[in-house]
Amino acid sequence: MFRTAIIALAFAATPALASSHYVAKPASPAEARIVIKDILWKCGDDGCAATKSNSRPAVVCSALVKKVGALRSFSVAGVPLSSEDLEKCNAKAS
Repeated sequence: MFRTAIIALAFAATPALASSHYVAKPASPAEARIVIKDILWKCGDDGCAATKSNSRPAVVCSALVKKVGALRSFSVAGVPLSSEDLEKCNAKAS
């Protein structure tokens, strides 16, 4: 029963990330709530998620890595950044 509850909680967290415009998976744990350039990021065990902004995805990614460090992935409206673009973004981490 305990295992079933854990599995249910894991799947319950996933739709929130899936329905967000930006989804990122930091290489290291991030704060639960982060505000960067008028974007509220909500982070948890599955990663970080935020709603759409008027900035270009590269700008949003760069701002996030400056705050949380390198990312394992970053997607916009369900489309992941290419490995090349993610590498460029991660290069801007402080």
